[in-house]
Amino acid sequence: MAKRAAQQEMTFRAHGGKRAGAGRPPKGKRSSERHQVRPPHNPRQPVHITIRVAADISGLRKRDMYMAIREATIATAKREGFRLVHFSIQSNHLHLIIEASSKRAIARGMQGFQISAAKHINRVMTERNGERRQGAVFPDRYHARPLRTPREVRNAIAYVLNNWRRHREDRADFTKSWKLDPYSNAADFPGWKELGDSPFMYRTPASYLPLVTWLPKTWLLRHGWSKHAAISVHEVPG
Repeated sequence: MAKRAAQQEMTFRAHGGKRAGAGRPPKGKRSSERHQVRPPHNPRQPVHITIRVAADISGLRKRDMYMAIREATIATAKREGFRLVHFSIQSNHLHLIIEASSKRAIARGMQGFQISAAKHINRVMTERNGERRQGAVFPDRYHARPLRTPREVRNAIAYVLNNWRRHREDRADFTKSWKLDPYSNAADFPGWKELGDSPFMYRTPASYLPLVTWLPKTWLLRHGWSKHAAISVHEVPG
């Protein structure tokens, strides 16, 4: 009598879930920001945002790039629920401190800023190279860190407005006579230690066109940060 074949157990490949190698691959020398669900946003807390440009884009700290990015700050200023309070332009990345009414407002505000900035930056790159530049200007996700305490806010303001000293941009020939970073809104910040109780702020050249930012509305950015040490124009962020 022939033996009856044993029934084989069938296994199926499961769909969904975390898999090795899944997700957006790293681009360039730096990995992209991890695609995790961003945490809920507390409107009373400012957010420090860092965003990098593509590797082939250089010279952000030039007049033409400054004016291009300034146009994006003008476009962003028109949005409700998203306020750009502090801003600095470094050689290949941007620092922002923002206030927002909701998590959705942050996403929409950053989307609008990036679209506007990319359009103007691509135009500058095209004019520089004589060849139309295409492709993403901001290939990776921006990094966002909520600022929950007065100390965190104080350190973030110092980091953003004095970041040029961290990168030694203050040693460039044309900036040696500047106390403040001309590629930031530092001239609009009234909390510098050197100003003391003076109602006046640092003067800028008549030809200087500032970045368009909002006055802070959250307690942490208006008053809370000042519970800690005053910020000096000479401070080098750690």
